[in-house]
Amino acid sequence: MSVSSFDELLRLTYSYLEHQNTNFRKSVEPAERLLVTLRYLATGNSFASLQFEYKLGKSTVSLIVHETCAAIWQVLKELVMKKPTKEDWAKIAEVFWQMCNFPNCVGAVDGKHIRIISPIRSGSKYFNYKKYFSIVLMAVADANYSLTCGLN
Repeated sequence: MSVSSFDELLRLTYSYLEHQNTNFRKSVEPAERLLVTLRYLATGNSFASLQFEYKLGKSTVSLIVHETCAAIWQVLKELVMKKPTKEDWAKIAEVFWQMCNFPNCVGAVDGKHIRIISPIRSGSKYFNYKKYFSIVLMAVADANYSLTCGLN
């Protein structure tokens, strides 16, 4: 991620990530919260390893990652994943008709198994027919292979 992209994301999420200092402790700065979260998302490191990198508690790292991901989604969902309007659906259907000869088609639905580490005490809940643990991502794409909507 470039410095300018980081700065823009920080500017958009700053108010969500800012916490108040107390007499007992200083809060973690929004820039550090965003850094911890991006490092977690980019590397997949455990919270335990991140606690040593950033000198924070493991539960603090966990809370920061969850809160920051929610803030990023809150800020970016309308910019990146806006709900299609009636006109958008009509355009998508027109492109499907032109490119694929499918009339009145507004999307192609598909799923993908995303490999995960088995959650504690989950039994066989996340174990799939491919013989590994996963969750299923379902999404809808237009004729240009662009994601139009997903289940959230």
